[in-house]
Amino acid sequence: MSTLRDLAEEHTQLRPADIDHLHRIAGDWQLLSDLSFADLLLWVPVDADGTFLCVAQVRPTTAPTAYLDDQVGRIVGGPEVAHLEVAYRQGRIWREGDPVWYGDVPARHEAIPVRLRTADGEAGEVIAVVGRDTNLSTARTPSQLELNYLTTADDLAQMIADGTFPPPRHPGETTSAPRVGDGLVRLDAGGKVTYASPNAQSAYRRLGYASHLVGEDLAKLHRRLASDPLDGTEAANGILAALRGEGPPRREIDARGATMLTRALPLMPAGVPIGALVLVRDITEVRRRDRALITKDATIREIHHRVKNNLQTVAALLRLQARRVSMPEARVALEESVRRVASIALVHETLSMSSDEAVEFDGIVDRVASAATEVAATEVSVGMRRTGSFGVLPAEIATSLVMVLNELLLNAVEHGFPPAEEGDEAVEPATRPEVVVSAHRQRKQLHVSVTDNGRGLPAEFDADRGGRLGLQIVRALVTGELRGSIELRPGPTGGTEAVLVLPLAKG
Repeated sequence: MSTLRDLAEEHTQLRPADIDHLHRIAGDWQLLSDLSFADLLLWVPVDADGTFLCVAQVRPTTAPTAYLDDQVGRIVGGPEVAHLEVAYRQGRIWREGDPVWYGDVPARHEAIPVRLRTADGEAGEVIAVVGRDTNLSTARTPSQLELNYLTTADDLAQMIADGTFPPPRHPGETTSAPRVGDGLVRLDAGGKVTYASPNAQSAYRRLGYASHLVGEDLAKLHRRLASDPLDGTEAANGILAALRGEGPPRREIDARGATMLTRALPLMPAGVPIGALVLVRDITEVRRRDRALITKDATIREIHHRVKNNLQTVAALLRLQARRVSMPEARVALEESVRRVASIALVHETLSMSSDEAVEFDGIVDRVASAATEVAATEVSVGMRRTGSFGVLPAEIATSLVMVLNELLLNAVEHGFPPAEEGDEAVEPATRPEVVVSAHRQRKQLHVSVTDNGRGLPAEFDADRGGRLGLQIVRALVTGELRGSIELRPGPTGGTEAVLVLPLAKG
């Protein structure tokens, strides 16, 4: 299904600023749909002959829908969209006309012109029309709640026609909460509560306010209820800003162990401030879970930090032991163990600074490659280079992969560019000795190669059985822990190439 932007760019001459405004409406119009008990369809003109294209649709959560089928992408003209044509040409909300039928569903049509205000704050031209279509099959005498919902919906509809709804979105804010059903409070121009839904009343009761809200000055009430005076002042200032016609950011109020999220919206149909709409939601349980997750994340990071410290301690002890060993073979084995332990510590060090169990692996590879050139037992200066990106890898892959790459890089340096034997003449290499680590993702696999331009594999080398302990560790990790494959082969231009193919998805 094409997006709103795709449809508008393909079928209309709307400017990018116009399309951005339509996106903002579609991002915030669930509120209007729920207050209206109606489906909202966003129509844009396709040509001058009165043909319209539906680019977005939202269904109410407070009432049955008028459309069982999705209307997005539908192009309609003629008598069926006469009400849209009136709203678009005359720039006014269209409410006249008899109910229409969609199959077995009777519905009432309304059409709201959409304007984008100019840079100097003036109402611009109509760029689209919002169709508000109500399912009449369950029509009955409205309750006080429904009357307040509908009155507020009409005010917001007029603000769409004026170009003042929705208000600007603040950085980092989403449009998911609070919603109409979570709790609604309507204020008059003086900031006094004229209506509070039952859910809103319950949310304030959890903050410690047991009386009825109607008639209460909500800004002053927020100052009194909040446990933190600064939070109370910010919440109160948000209410006052909405009464002045501004769109303040969402605020949270903590009181008596409960937390309530508030969103204040100005009500100013035809440019006249008549009050504000305050949506509230009890998020006590949500914040409790957030705090639990933060504590858990901090604990996991601390564990990784301690594991890193312990591994570094083990590496230091092995290094100390290696200095005291007189047998060359034992010293080499201990030094190799130090490098393996240190490479695992790198992963845990990165995880200790991450908020989840995943790491940016490129930095780890670069550090391992740099260390490999420093500690490798060779007299040749070997360059290290990485191409491509490993991206973010889960911890269970990163820990094993860093050991694999550590072994492959050391093998490439030490065996691809061995020191000259005693008596041999030093020969200047034709090309600069280099090891290249390449990585790229393909579908759900990670393809890695370690290529050197050294002397290549010995003629008698058996890729399946040969190799020292390091290669045996590599094969075991790749085929076991990583569930992948490894191939050792001559490089495309000489030297040796190790090719790894690793699945990224869990098997």
